[in-house]
Amino acid sequence: MKPRTLGKYFSYFLTLILLTGCLSPIALNRAVIAYDEAVTDAISQQLLVNIVRAHYRQPIHFTGVSNIAATFTFAANAGATPALGGLAGATLMPIFGGSLAESPTISIVPIEGEEFTKRLLTPFPQSKLTLLLRQHYDVDMLLRMMAQEVRMEDSGQYGVYRNSPSDKTGYEMFRRVALHLSAIQDQNQLYAEPLLLTHTWTIPAATIAPDSFQSLQKEFVVHYNTADDTFSLRKQIPGPILITNYDPDSLSEQEREKLNARAREWDVSDVAFDIRDGYSGGEWPMSGFFRLRSFHAILGFLGKSLGAEAGYHVEKDSRTPPILGNENPDLTLAFSVSGTPPSGADFSIRWDNRYYAVNTSGPYARWNRDAFQLLFLLFQMTVTDLPRIGVPSITIAK
Repeated sequence: MKPRTLGKYFSYFLTLILLTGCLSPIALNRAVIAYDEAVTDAISQQLLVNIVRAHYRQPIHFTGVSNIAATFTFAANAGATPALGGLAGATLMPIFGGSLAESPTISIVPIEGEEFTKRLLTPFPQSKLTLLLRQHYDVDMLLRMMAQEVRMEDSGQYGVYRNSPSDKTGYEMFRRVALHLSAIQDQNQLYAEPLLLTHTWTIPAATIAPDSFQSLQKEFVVHYNTADDTFSLRKQIPGPILITNYDPDSLSEQEREKLNARAREWDVSDVAFDIRDGYSGGEWPMSGFFRLRSFHAILGFLGKSLGAEAGYHVEKDSRTPPILGNENPDLTLAFSVSGTPPSGADFSIRWDNRYYAVNTSGPYARWNRDAFQLLFLLFQMTVTDLPRIGVPSITIAK
């Protein structure tokens, strides 16, 4: 073989080797996306199947992927063979080849145990709802899914209105209150902030050592009272979350203390609201608090909607500002149920020869997708860290 020809074949082989190196990150990118989609689809289908289980009063259970280790092996080879035509042995033709092998190892573990069960049964704290509100979720959607009841104050007494279609009076009042807050939110006038409380302490000046005075000033507003030789220490402490139609910072100290006194009756899973006259939505002044559900109760609520306790249309109160279109569906999360695999659904599950899917057709398709995404996020807030087996990795071998 001529040196020039040999060099040409060597350059071909070198190009093949370089191409395999370029394929490595491409294969890695595709693998990461593929595994990510598979895990997300698995969680979504588990959420859906557990809603169906709740409907049939079957135990709820989750399984998670704790570890994915995928090994990619790239191999390149080259050779030469006599040409099919011409003088035998006078001309050689190059042969190039390559192979790609993938060996994934996926670790699947059940999500169970006392810690997860407690998180599954414990009502969500108010901080989780406000966190989602700040992500611009519709307050009506959040409350319809997360709240089990609203307690409204009237002359010092609380009326309890359950978020359950079986309780017609309570359900319709709950829906109207949630719609009223949603209308205020549509006007960008809904606040969900912690109530800042000012605590004051009076300490005799003789009890404060000079070297500790500087550290006190870092945490408190310090004022010396010459009349009685004392120091007044003031500090603002975040209180409970309050949903309002006005800026909570505009409240006087007396009003803050009054609300704080009422807050002592609330639990960490209660979200208070105070809608006042003179502001957006003030045509219907109201105050009270929502009591939040656990994730287990949310699945049960959605499961009941597949049966006799499905939601129904509730018109807004006449004092409520206009509601934006497609923001008042009958169901918190609508499903389609059929005897054949649904066409056009994002995903579906099969249970007892019937197919279940999130309803992604019709005027409330966007609402249903957002509601299921909300359910996905609430599950992520509930699930504990999965036990890891080995070191999670995706490795490339050449």
